Formats: sequence, C-alpha cells, structure tokens
Amino acid sequence: MPSIELKIEIDSPVEKIYEILNDYLNLPRWNIVVTECTQLEPKKYFLKTNVGDVTNTEIENIPHEKMTSIQEGSPMQKMGYIFEDKGASTNVTLWAEFELEDQRNIMEMAGDLFLKSLKVYADYLGSGGNPEEYKKSFSKIKKA
Repeated sequence: MPSIELKIEIDSPVEKIYEILNDYLNLPRWNIVVTECTQLEPKKYFLKTNVGDVTNTEIENIPHEKMTSIQEGSPMQKMGYIFEDKGASTNVTLWAEFELEDQRNIMEMAGDLFLKSLKVYADYLGSGGNPEEYKKSFSKIKKA
C-alpha cells in the first residue's frame, strides 16, 4: 500500500500539539478541510469536510508520542502522527497510507495543508490568541 510521510517543526511544546490534535471536536475550528465534527462513540468521529464525509476511528493514542486512526470515506485509509519533543518546539510527522499510487501528489498536498493548518493554529495560540476568536485563513496557511 502506498504511503506518505511529511514533517514540520512547530514552535510549541509537545503537550500543546498533542492537546490540539487529541481534541477532535475542535478540528473544524482550525483544520482547513474539516467543516463539522460529531462524536459517534468513544474514539469514533464523523467529519464533514470540503472533500467529502469521513468517519475517523482512533486505533492508537500514546500521549505526547503518537496517534493513529483509520478512515472510512477518505483516500487516506490510515493516518497518524508521531511527535518528537524538542523542548520549546515539536517535530510533527504526519504519515498516511492510501489505496492508489496515482493519489500520491494529492495526498502530499493534503498532508502539507493539514500540517500548515496545525502550525498556524498552534502559533496563534502560542502568541496568546483566543481559540474562540480564531479564523481559518487559507492565505495564512499557504504561507506557513
């Protein structure tokens, strides 16, 4: 099965990055693709996205180390994060497995946008921003 692996360094401690990613119900607040999230049962969420509906089921969660989910309705069939604690910053690796090799470019673009969304939101929070007032901005995310 084809896979991708993308990395980004974010100027925020691993605890904060983990907290953001572990709060699935707040994905629509900052994730450029997710518009709505509903919890179906523990560790299972229905996501409305601007590329279709996805059911995300968490299958592994080791706080501050890694998270893994399987997805129904998404080309990313399995995806996860690996966190590398760098003290004041965190290296975040996003990896995903998908069905067809010819999907690689779009999966890399989607992964890149996702990581940049995370970085912009974490930077906003790190500078004292109020999560309730955060506005997603494609132009900010694209520049990150």
